[in-house]
Amino acid sequence: MLESYLTLKAEFEIIPMDADDCRAVSILHGERFARPWGDGEFYSLLTQSNVFGFVARQTNAFLKKPLPGFVLAREVAGEAEILTVAVQAKVERSGLGWRLMQAAMREAKQRGGESIFLEVDAGNVSALGLYRKLGFDQVGERRGYYKDVSGAVSTALVMKRVLR
Repeated sequence: MLESYLTLKAEFEIIPMDADDCRAVSILHGERFARPWGDGEFYSLLTQSNVFGFVARQTNAFLKKPLPGFVLAREVAGEAEILTVAVQAKVERSGLGWRLMQAAMREAKQRGGESIFLEVDAGNVSALGLYRKLGFDQVGERRGYYKDVSGAVSTALVMKRVLR
């Protein structure tokens, strides 16, 4: 019995993000991005009527664990944009990013979005693979857009997916 608990595969539910999630979302964002957003920034975005997000919660954990993932997006006049998305490093390649992106794309479409855009660092191979599997195509690039903690700059690829 103990062995089955120790090898238990994490199970997640995807639920709408609310203001109480901003602190946990900010912490995860800080773990995954060179320029972290504070909880106040997330709160300011999330309280705008055209902004929405989703968080992942582990449903089969006995102890409260850090937030495993989230996505934040907005829809305006038929165009949606992924503002940011992150999953904990230990749950990468588990399908959680896929599920979060699917939730955001469904919501964007329900809100009237006809297409959805995102920006991704050209060197982020795993994210590029996910976005391509989700049907995103590169439509532009911004050279020198991102700067990491060492000061190195990289290109942002602008990607788009039609929702309708």
